[in-house]
Amino acid sequence: MYQYSPTRFMLPTSHYDKEKADRAVNFIQCLRHTKGEFYNKPFMLLGWQETVIRDLFGVVKEDGTRQFRTAYVETAKKSGKTELAAAIALYLLCADGEQRAEVYGAAADRQQASLVYAVAADMVRICPALNKRLRILDSRKRLVYEPTNSFYQVLSADANNKHGFNVHGCIIDELHCQPDDRLFNVLTKGAGDARRQSLTFLITTAGDNLNSVCYQQHQKAQDILEGRKTDPTFYPVIYGAALEDDWTDPATWAKANPSLGVTFSIDRLYEACESAKQNPAEENSFRQLRLSQWVKQAVRWMPMEKWDACGTPFDTAFLRGRPCYGGLDLSSTQDLTALVLVFPPTEDDEPYYILPFCWVPKETIDIRSQKDHVNYDLWARQGFIQTTEGNVVDYDSIEQFILSLREIYDIREIAYDRWNAQMLVQHLADEGLSMVAMGQGFLSMSNPTKDLMRLTLEQKLCHGGHPVLRWCMDNIVVRTDPAGNIKIDKARATEKVDAAVALVMALDRALRNEQQRTESVYEHRGMIVL
Repeated sequence: MYQYSPTRFMLPTSHYDKEKADRAVNFIQCLRHTKGEFYNKPFMLLGWQETVIRDLFGVVKEDGTRQFRTAYVETAKKSGKTELAAAIALYLLCADGEQRAEVYGAAADRQQASLVYAVAADMVRICPALNKRLRILDSRKRLVYEPTNSFYQVLSADANNKHGFNVHGCIIDELHCQPDDRLFNVLTKGAGDARRQSLTFLITTAGDNLNSVCYQQHQKAQDILEGRKTDPTFYPVIYGAALEDDWTDPATWAKANPSLGVTFSIDRLYEACESAKQNPAEENSFRQLRLSQWVKQAVRWMPMEKWDACGTPFDTAFLRGRPCYGGLDLSSTQDLTALVLVFPPTEDDEPYYILPFCWVPKETIDIRSQKDHVNYDLWARQGFIQTTEGNVVDYDSIEQFILSLREIYDIREIAYDRWNAQMLVQHLADEGLSMVAMGQGFLSMSNPTKDLMRLTLEQKLCHGGHPVLRWCMDNIVVRTDPAGNIKIDKARATEKVDAAVALVMALDRALRNEQQRTESVYEHRGMIVL
């Protein structure tokens, strides 16, 4: 028997309404399956499916309306996502108590969107109670629930004519196939504001496009699950194997396939895996579709478990007066600005200590926290982000802060990106700081970026677990040139990487200067014979 456990994403003012959750579960379990060996058998929810339904429809705010307005569900293929989406569409259409409800089904093309519709229509046909109350208009891909004059409508992929809807429910199937974010934005940005508890249900397998709207939602879901972001209206569900997992191991397969052994047998996975072993071209397809892994370029560069292993807290007081090197990434006036100091080891068994400092404009921090669902406000309260007055970054304030750091630490050099830095850099140079311009191309960035990975894997860094730096490290995407050089690719990163870029620049100066200090003089000028 299913025992509900309160979701970790509940607001303090929300509560679990068992009656509402039971109503949704009971409605769906009165439906019947429409295909294969399960045809005409009751739709008995699997454990993971029932958790989703109870959370979505049972967690309500003080006014009784649902807390969650968007659900992101990512699993491997054949997990029963389409049937679950069809059942949710029917509940929103027929049993949610909404007059003239507008429920839409969308996908990358009309044929894909019709898959959920076809299942929903067949569920209606084999359910006498629903069949009496709904009209099925196959030619228009439309279901009409006559008691409330509500409808479910399949949409084409063209976003240009999708404005003006009053959305109560929206089902977007295989979100990773969306060519851009236009249709998604039309259906989710304000289209349901006139409804008290509209619901957007996103279902997908993993994709391969890092710049897609699906990857943005995947990142958001993952960040919420791992505590880097908060959005009480967003419900994240991700079943997928970790990139470091052995893709040929059946234990790995279970991570991405919560319906394994029920909706399909493990023999199918064995067959697909053996085929991928024999044909390496099939490996990425197996990883993406069967293990729900983001493949090709859609992978994070830094293994975060290795980064976290370098997060031992330390007292910064013992760094007072020690030599260090800085990296300064000013970004734009409204974005995250970062300075990172790197302290080289003074003893053989000592790591490189890292001190990050970050700034955002004070007047934009609340807006940015709500809009981007990033914990800027929390980090500011905790002291991990500095705020400057106004709605743009105040470089004068940053200048004074850096000069104050010089009174505490022996700052030997600060590397900076030439872009947008001239005035601040000149002021700092006039105050006696050694400022070093550093290009952002492969030639300048490749070696220190590789060194950053090497030192992380060898656990020769100590960053103290700074959450803003961790967030930036987790957002890194690298570009590789034909010669194997790498650099952080800001343009392809879906979130901020400014502190990570600053760290790479600081590390470059630290390693260069340490190398020069430890090299023998004879390596440069040879021996002098008297």
